[in-house]
Amino acid sequence: MQVRYSTSPTSAETATTADLRETFLVQDLFVEGEVNATYTHEDRMVIGGAVPGSGQLELPAYTDVLGTESHLERRELGIINVGGAGHVLVGDEKFELEHLDGLYVGRGSEVTFAGADAAFYFVSASAHATYPSALLKHQEVEPVALGSSDAANERNLFRYVWGQDVETSVLQFGVTVIANGSVWNTFPPHLHARRTEIYCYVDLAEDDRVFHFMGQPGQTRHLVMKNREAVIAPPWSIHAGAGTGSYAFIWAMAGENNCYTDLAPVAVEDL
Repeated sequence: MQVRYSTSPTSAETATTADLRETFLVQDLFVEGEVNATYTHEDRMVIGGAVPGSGQLELPAYTDVLGTESHLERRELGIINVGGAGHVLVGDEKFELEHLDGLYVGRGSEVTFAGADAAFYFVSASAHATYPSALLKHQEVEPVALGSSDAANERNLFRYVWGQDVETSVLQFGVTVIANGSVWNTFPPHLHARRTEIYCYVDLAEDDRVFHFMGQPGQTRHLVMKNREAVIAPPWSIHAGAGTGSYAFIWAMAGENNCYTDLAPVAVEDL
């Protein structure tokens, strides 16, 4: 497990491209037969990927970093399958996940990943209470239509866990799918002063990229990202991007509260 420390907005203003990538970009999460993860001190979130291949993989405890005997002893977990069909065992309970299906797992559970073609993206956050697991089928979640084709930001927002329906301590997550012909996500951008947000870009073609924008308004920077890479957006940073082809992204948030609308819009003229 990699460890990333908290950052200040001034550090991004003078950072080189290499500095930005080392601090905020999370790569190489999805390696067959492995579970790989990064711990960020920004709201103490864990970002990870599990690719079981022909076997099974358990969610590691990461005791040296988390200080517990099991990963979810004091945490809750969100999972989204970014590959082919697979399943997740939560204790003895089996959950089947197709592409972009999600799963919420409550505090105290033991988790095992399986599926020869599956690739599981996961995010965990500190939890003060235990809530039941919930399967979130992509095809059964009613999307929220956002943006327009004229503005090149038409997209469907799939809210899996967002403070309603599924109860959690602090974790929220879901998927946004960009419409064909549009390029922008989360644009115009906004800020979450009381929460960290993490993006994982998925379903990009091999030669496509997303130009992800971050930083304070008026001091923006960008990262060039490829398929299945994640980026950490601290509370002081905007988070928006534009892709060279079709794509989707998984968003996950944790922090001071779990009110989905707790955000501050940023006007384009202020960028």
